[in-house]
Amino acid sequence: MRSQMRFVLLVLPFLGVVAVSFCLGFVSADGSTVPRPKLTWHYYKIHNTCDDAEVYIRHQVELFWKKDKSITPKLLRLVYSDCFVTGCDASILLDGEDSEKTAPQNYGLGAFVVIDKIKTVLEQRCPGVVSCADILNLATRDAVHLDGAPSYPVLTGRRDGLTSTRSSVDLPSPSITWEDALKYFDSRGLNVLDMATLLGAHSMGRTHCRYILDRLYNFNGTKKPDPSMDPSLLNDLRRSCPPRTKKGQTDPLVYLNPQFGADYRFTQTYYSRVLSHKAVLGIDQQLLYSNDTKEITQEFAAGFEDFRKAFAMSMYRMGEYQVLTGNQGEIRENCRVPNKK
Repeated sequence: MRSQMRFVLLVLPFLGVVAVSFCLGFVSADGSTVPRPKLTWHYYKIHNTCDDAEVYIRHQVELFWKKDKSITPKLLRLVYSDCFVTGCDASILLDGEDSEKTAPQNYGLGAFVVIDKIKTVLEQRCPGVVSCADILNLATRDAVHLDGAPSYPVLTGRRDGLTSTRSSVDLPSPSITWEDALKYFDSRGLNVLDMATLLGAHSMGRTHCRYILDRLYNFNGTKKPDPSMDPSLLNDLRRSCPPRTKKGQTDPLVYLNPQFGADYRFTQTYYSRVLSHKAVLGIDQQLLYSNDTKEITQEFAAGFEDFRKAFAMSMYRMGEYQVLTGNQGEIRENCRVPNKK
């Protein structure tokens, strides 16, 4: 595992992610290589349809970020919830009584207003040209860059999906085992390094207490807390997250990285906390349960640049999962509803 990881990191000293990624392709669970989608570097500029689309997006993200830095983890979760379901087709943005937004796994999603505003600006300047799927991926890249991540390449030319259903959402529970988590990532063409890297997005943001109550009070049905959790963290989280015993009880939010709280930063401290048994989510702590993921965790905890470079690669790879291109899908006029026929 170490030699594989070192190879990936060494070929990225200057973030030459595009060339490297085309060579790697997506590797499926059976080891076969999945062909890469036909996306383009600076698609809108090359096709002369909206030359400054990425500039407009970056400017709007900066305006939002200066007022509310929490947009970064919100956008990261939003793009994950989109890409890992039916592919990076902006289906998560569609409204509806039975849309993906209504699935229990997507409880608490935010940053929709950021995408709405960017789309409004782009429709004024380049009507009917820039997809919501591209906006979501570009805006996320720009937001995490403002918080300390590398400005990784985002190829463009995605088109928007036409449907969004609650039943299509199969996002795993935060209490999933690392073995099942790896199977899930494999099914999306991502490997163990991608999984351990993308979970590093939990270095910022918050989660609802409902996602960690099992670790605090009834781990694996034992009616006891998770024995792997640091006692001081357990006591702190229990104060913030009391047992749910009443109907209509509030569901507070807790920081995934209490070390920084509302001062959102993209750092390697997530991996240091995992090594110290101070991960808030169960899936994060389970990175220590596999030799491969433990080795990656130790590597990233010791070297921030290694984590930054791997994050650039993995975000790039995730952003190309089952995209729509060419005549597939559509370019939505409003990211919340399909175009009228």
